[in-house]
Amino acid sequence: MRRAVILLALVVGLSVPLGACKGDRKKCEEACRNYASLVYWKKVDAEIAALPEAERDAHRKKRLAAFASQLENGVDLCINQCSSANNDEQMNCMIVAKTAIDAEKCVEDD
Repeated sequence: MRRAVILLALVVGLSVPLGACKGDRKKCEEACRNYASLVYWKKVDAEIAALPEAERDAHRKKRLAAFASQLENGVDLCINQCSSANNDEQMNCMIVAKTAIDAEKCVEDD
């Protein structure tokens, strides 16, 4: 997950030339958190579904704690890169994404 957040920060930061303007940090935080959550839970939900039913709840709780820690450790880098990139279109796409597939499309190279 940490790699995903760092990758996201790099993709967001490098997808447009840096300008003198800075993006909205609050919107960047929302975009970073939504993207990270959707992509993380896509993978983890598949893991959980593969477990015996008796183990699912405990594994979900364990992964939730891990996600919270990893997100807090990586979100600042993502926010900094996002605000530096000042790419409103990409940021808004990441905010409104409802699935991991939608979120991943926001950061794909065209």
